[in-house]
Amino acid sequence: MPNDWQNTIALATNVRHELHQQPELTWKEEHTASVIRHHLTELGIAWAPCAGTGTVATVNPNGATPGIALRGDIDALPITENSGVDWSSQSTGCMHACGHDGHTATLLAAAAWLKLHEASLESRITLLFQPAEEGGHGARAMIEEGALEGVEKIYGWHNWPGLPLGQLACPDGIVMAGNGTFEIDLTSSGGHASQPDITGDTILAASAVTMALQQIVSRRLPPQTAAVVSVTSIDGASAPTVIPQSVTVSGSIRVPNSEVRNRVNTLIPDIAAQTAACYGVAARTRIFPRYEATINHAEPARAVRATWQQLFDSQAVASDFVAPVMASEDFSYYLDEIPGAFALIGGADAEKAHQAPLHSPHYDFNDALIPRVTQLFAQLAGAPQPR
Repeated sequence: MPNDWQNTIALATNVRHELHQQPELTWKEEHTASVIRHHLTELGIAWAPCAGTGTVATVNPNGATPGIALRGDIDALPITENSGVDWSSQSTGCMHACGHDGHTATLLAAAAWLKLHEASLESRITLLFQPAEEGGHGARAMIEEGALEGVEKIYGWHNWPGLPLGQLACPDGIVMAGNGTFEIDLTSSGGHASQPDITGDTILAASAVTMALQQIVSRRLPPQTAAVVSVTSIDGASAPTVIPQSVTVSGSIRVPNSEVRNRVNTLIPDIAAQTAACYGVAARTRIFPRYEATINHAEPARAVRATWQQLFDSQAVASDFVAPVMASEDFSYYLDEIPGAFALIGGADAEKAHQAPLHSPHYDFNDALIPRVTQLFAQLAGAPQPR
C-alpha cells in the first residue's frame, strides 16, 4: 500500500494537472480557489477567503505565535499553450506558463503533510494561496486584508527553468528586480507620405526614441547597475500612404532599487521629449510602477540554503548564480513587511517542456519539484521528513 508521503505527492501532482488544464487569469481564479478550498476542507484544515480569490489556511492554529507563513501563487497568463503535454490547457488563450499551478499544488502537498504531523508542530503555520501575482498586486491585497497577522517570517519560491533540476538559488539581499512599464504617445499633424517635409514624422520619431532609450542603461547609468529598459511595442498602424498623427511606444523597466527607478523614470520622459522634438513631434510619457525589488532577509535566506543542503547535498545550492535576475515578483510586498526569503529552484531536465523559459507557450512545470519543495517547507515548519 502507498504510504502517507506517496499519497500526499500523488494528490498534489493530480491537482497540478487539473489546475493546468483549467487555468484562470489574474483576479479571475474562481475555479482554482474552489479546488484549493475543497482540498483544504477534505484535509480538515481551517481556511478563510482573502482578497477575493485568495485563501488563507492555518495548520496548528493553537500553536505559538508569531509563526511562519508559506506562500503559493495561483494565477495563469494570457498565452496559448503549445507544450504538447497530456494535461495541456483546455482554455484557449490562457495557460499556466509560469508554473503557478505547480506552486499551488506544492503548497497543498505541504498543507497535507503538515496536517498529518500537526501534533509535532510548535508554531502556527499560515498558508497563503495568493491570487494576481502576474501584475495584479495580489500580495499587497492579501496583506491589506490581514494575511500576515500573527506571522513572524515568510517563505516563498519560484520554479526556475534556467537552473538544473533541484539547484537552489536563495541569496542574501536582492534576488529579483523591481519593475514598471511606460507608454510614450508621439503626436504630430500627420499627413501624406509624399510630403514628409510638412508634417512631423511620428514613425521616424518612434524609431529614434526607441534607439535613444537603449542608451539609458549603457550610457546614463553606472556600468555596475543591474537595470533593463526594453521597448516592447510600437503601435502606429496606418495606411501605406499616410504618416499617422500618433504612435505609441511602450515598454518595460527592471531596476534593483528605488534610487535607480527614480533615475530611469526621470530619463525616459526627458529623452523621449527631446528626441521627438528633433522630428517635429511632441511626446507625452506615462510611467506605471509595478513591483519593487524582491530583497531577501539574511537569516531566513541562510535557513533556506542550509535546509536545502541538509535535505539534498552541498552541491544542490547553486554556487555560480548571479543575482539579481531581472524578472520581478510581488513577493516583494511580503518582504517589505516582515523578514523572509524567496528562492529560485531549478526545474530543467531532459524534457523539452522543462527547458522552455517561463512565459513560453512550450513551458510546463516539472512535477519532480513537488516532493523536493514540500520537504523544504516541512523542515522550515518543523515537521518530520518522510521516511
